[in-house]
Amino acid sequence: MIKKLLQRVFKSPQKPASSSTVRPQGNTERIPAKVHRIDRKLISNAAIKTTDGLQKAGFEAFIVGGAVRDLLLKQRPKDFDVATNATPEQVNRIFRRSRIIGRRFRLVHVMFGDETIEVSTFRGSHLAEQGDAKVTDSGRILRDNVFGSQEEDAARRDFTANALYYDPSTEEVLDFHHGVADIQAGVLRMIGDPVTRYREDPVRMLRAVRLSAKLGLKLDAATERPISELAELLHDVPPSRLFDEMLKLFLSGHAIESANALRHHGLHHGLLPLLDVVLEQPMGERFVRLALKNTDERVLADKPVSPGFLFATLLWHEVLLAWKKFEQQGNKPIPALHMAMDEVCDIQAEKMAIHKRYSVTMREIWGLQPRFEQRAGKRPYSLLESPRYRAGYDFLLLRCESGELPADIGQWWTEFANADGEKRQAMLLPDTAPRKRRRRRTKKPASAATEE
Repeated sequence: MIKKLLQRVFKSPQKPASSSTVRPQGNTERIPAKVHRIDRKLISNAAIKTTDGLQKAGFEAFIVGGAVRDLLLKQRPKDFDVATNATPEQVNRIFRRSRIIGRRFRLVHVMFGDETIEVSTFRGSHLAEQGDAKVTDSGRILRDNVFGSQEEDAARRDFTANALYYDPSTEEVLDFHHGVADIQAGVLRMIGDPVTRYREDPVRMLRAVRLSAKLGLKLDAATERPISELAELLHDVPPSRLFDEMLKLFLSGHAIESANALRHHGLHHGLLPLLDVVLEQPMGERFVRLALKNTDERVLADKPVSPGFLFATLLWHEVLLAWKKFEQQGNKPIPALHMAMDEVCDIQAEKMAIHKRYSVTMREIWGLQPRFEQRAGKRPYSLLESPRYRAGYDFLLLRCESGELPADIGQWWTEFANADGEKRQAMLLPDTAPRKRRRRRTKKPASAATEE
C-alpha cells in the first residue's frame, strides 16, 4: 500500500483528456462514459462488488467479454465475467465466499447471494515456454493455465466484440481490437487467423454461428470462410462441451436462425445425429420448427424453458422412425418404443453427451405419448396425475399442430383436463381394449403344504 501511495504522489501530472473523445494508449482505445453511454443500471451489483474488492486489494479488475458487448448493445447481460491480474489463489483469499474451479484453465467463482461472478486471471499465450499448457497435434488446446498481461488476454479472446474491458470505477471501456467499431458496423470478426483459432478450439465455430444469430451481427468474410471446411474438427471435442454449447445455441432466443445457420455452414451433421434428415422431411421439419419457435417465444418472454423438453422435440422423429422399425420386426408397441428410445439415445451419446437429468425427462415425455391415445376407463385419470403430464401434454399439442396426430386428440385432452367430474366421465370413450385374463392361483396339494 505504501508503494502504491508513493507512486500516486510522484506520478507526473497529465492533462485530462476531453470526455467526448477516444484516448488511444498504444494500440488500446480508452472509451469514456459519454461516448459509450453504458447504462450502469444494467450492471450487476455483484460484478461491481467483485471488481471493487479486487481493486481495493491493489489489483486490476474489469468486467469483460460478452457482458460488455451486451451493455454496448443496450441489453441486460445474463452473466457477468471479471478479468484481473490477480491469480486464482489471490482472488480466493480476497473473497470469503469463493472457490477455484476448472482444469483446462483455472477460474474462481465468487458468490454474492444467489448470483455467481466468474473471475479469470489475465491469460497468456499457450505457446509460451512457461506455464501449464498442452496442445494436440491438430492444434487444439487441451489445457492452458498460462497467465499473462491484459494485452495478451485480449489477444487470446475469440472475437473483437468480446475483447472489451469495462472498469466500473472509471466507467471506461478498454478496446484492444476495435471491437466497438465492429459492433457499430454490425460485424462479428475473429481475432487473428480464423483457421488457427478454429483449430485451437473448434467450438468457436458454433459460437460464431450462435452469436451471429443472437446479436444480428454478420460474420466477417474471413471469419466465415473456413467454417464448412473445418466442421469435422468438432468430432474431436468432448461431448460435454458440445452439449453445453448447443444448449446455449438453442436457448439463445434465436434457435430458428441458429438451426438455419448450422445447416448453412454444415455444422449440424453429427451434433444432433440425423437432424439433417429430419429437417428434410416435411412433417419432421414442421415439428422441429414449431418446437424451436415455441422455445424462442418462451426465452424472449423470460419464461422458463426445459432443456429436456427441447431435446425431446429435436430427436422425436428419430424415435418415431426407430419405433416403426422395431414394430415391423414383430415387437409389441410399448417394448418397441423403449427399444427405439434406447437406440436414439445411444447414437446421440456418441457425439453429444446430454446430461442425465435431461435425458431422463426426454424419455419420460416420449414414454407418455402412447398413453394420450388411451381415452377410456381409468387411464386418462391416472395420466393426469403423472408428474410429467404437463410436459407430455405440451409435446402432444406440438404433434397435433404439426399434423402428426389428428387435432381432435389434443382438443379432447384440453377439454378433459379443464372439465369437472361428471363432464369428464361423459367424455370417456368406449373401452374397446381387450381385457387381460386374470391368472387363477392354483392351490397346492395338501401333502405339499404339510411337507413345507
